[in-house]
Amino acid sequence: MSDILSQSEIDALLSAISTGEMDADELKKEEQANKEKVYDFKKALRFSKDQIRSLTRIHENFARLLTSYFSAQLRTYVQFNAASVEQLPYEEFIRSIPSMTILNIFESPPLEGRMVIEVNPNVAYAMIDRLLGGLGAGLNKIDNLTEIESKLMSELFIDCLETFKEAWSSIHEIQPKLLDLETNPQFLQLVSPNETVIVVTLATTIGESSGMINICLPHVALEPILQNLSMHYWMDEKKVEHSPEDHRALAYSIKGSSLKVVAELGNSSMTVEEFLDLEIGDVIVLNQKITDPLIVKAGGYPKFYAQPGKQGSRLAVQILDAMMEGDDIDE
Repeated sequence: MSDILSQSEIDALLSAISTGEMDADELKKEEQANKEKVYDFKKALRFSKDQIRSLTRIHENFARLLTSYFSAQLRTYVQFNAASVEQLPYEEFIRSIPSMTILNIFESPPLEGRMVIEVNPNVAYAMIDRLLGGLGAGLNKIDNLTEIESKLMSELFIDCLETFKEAWSSIHEIQPKLLDLETNPQFLQLVSPNETVIVVTLATTIGESSGMINICLPHVALEPILQNLSMHYWMDEKKVEHSPEDHRALAYSIKGSSLKVVAELGNSSMTVEEFLDLEIGDVIVLNQKITDPLIVKAGGYPKFYAQPGKQGSRLAVQILDAMMEGDDIDE
């Protein structure tokens, strides 16, 4: 309902107040009551907005890596997008996913604790169907998942964890390892029900099938690296200090590089008409006096003053002085 009143509603409200049908003080109390919000202490927010933004960036990159990985594995149109990154109690996450689904349980040393990638049955069977040569049809028969299907799904997500490792490499070096594959969320107890978890939802499209993949990351597992998720850390990461050995190696590499050096006798300018009228024997006057030093350019940048001469049977220039920043050069 709109918060903006029409003119007739405003007139009716003023009329009711003036006649005593409505009390202005009661309206103020009601407005004050509407400002009060209920706060659930069981749903404590343990991640800052800055950390949520960092987690969003990480998993947007993860979604791009997954798109490339699954496109190659399934040989069909695949698209992953980071739909949302939320913090909520673990109990709420368990209630939000289907009663029968694919749960890939993994750990990421040196981080402690277990994490989970929940794959919607529609997406999971589209993957299996493509692996077995089908068109990628999505089904939902998780309750009777065969050993072959379980093995195929496990192998697919063992390799998928390599992209998870790559996505997190800018924050912390982890070694994710798949522990188990479960189908019933009621048997999955990662942390206590009230523990805060990060739930990353990836919108997934595989061929004609679509669904969601949820990644559950408990707060207790991420707590040792929370400081790495701040913007301050991302900015400090750019300030890399190199050792003396790095400087020597860089200098050695640069010294072996080739550099184009040009000594300019001078230059001139003319109109297009004059250029088209040039003939053999015509003389082009340069803007360089014979007594002026030449400009020597290194890599296209003017660096030295020099005078022309000969070295044996070859033309040469002798360096007179180095150019200082701010020297005027007539182009």
